[in-house]
Amino acid sequence: MSQFDDLEFFDVVARSSSLTEAGRALGMSVSSVSKRLSQLESRLGVRLVRRSTRRSTLTPEGERYAAGVAVIAGELAELEESVSGHYAELRGRLLIQSSVGLGRAHIAPLMADFVAEHPRVEVDVELSSAPPNPSAAPFDIAIRVGALQDSRLTAKLLCHNRRVVVASPRYLETHTAPREMGDLRDHNCIVLRQDEGDYALWRFGFGAGETAIRVAGNMISNDGDIATQWCIDGRGVLMRSMWHVKPMLDDGTLVQLLPDVPTPAADIHAVYSAAAQVPRRVQAAVDHLHAHLKVRLRT
Repeated sequence: MSQFDDLEFFDVVARSSSLTEAGRALGMSVSSVSKRLSQLESRLGVRLVRRSTRRSTLTPEGERYAAGVAVIAGELAELEESVSGHYAELRGRLLIQSSVGLGRAHIAPLMADFVAEHPRVEVDVELSSAPPNPSAAPFDIAIRVGALQDSRLTAKLLCHNRRVVVASPRYLETHTAPREMGDLRDHNCIVLRQDEGDYALWRFGFGAGETAIRVAGNMISNDGDIATQWCIDGRGVLMRSMWHVKPMLDDGTLVQLLPDVPTPAADIHAVYSAAAQVPRRVQAAVDHLHAHLKVRLRT
């Protein structure tokens, strides 16, 4: 086997949760996968994978090797694409990072449509309760809601969005709706723990006129769906992205509070490498998201 074959083999192993899963993907028996992995580790002189009966995990050396392999595999796919049939067909792997709520509701369905149009593209959608951190892990496209931090990356605006304050009619039956920002201090505010900043600070206004109100409440979660359900159940007031709550505002499940008080933009972007030549499959996927996400959200 060539070293390129080893790279392709380990790329599959690294993305699998067990040697059994890797064997299914490679069309090999578990014993054959284990033997070949041992041969690769022997050649490199390091242990790459910790094996157990049900699960395999990468060692630190394995994680470093896997990251490099993913880059090389992507470059190889791009090279093949560039010399094959004048770009007749997109191919290669796409790793997409997204937050759980937006990813599950919209990004995953849109990428399924993309793969249906381009069946030789392999899409891996990785969701996390924490906002995507493109600097911390290999990725092709990261979907980011809110302010962008890393100026070394290219960002494509997919959809305008902002955060709004909402409550349920049930909550408002027993609580007077706030008339100004300071009134929020008198309400039980459901706090959504996101990003690395002070999540109990709710921001209003723009630029130099931005104001932050520190809120408090007895219900906190890092999951947007949980926080939203608490709000629907009348447990308190919530600040949430318009993309998420708009259907509930439209059907009366939730009511927007302080509608005349502006809130900072929390636009949705696709973030990707600022390389001079972006792989065609990456650009095509970004264009697909740009064309269809705003239609799904209708914000």
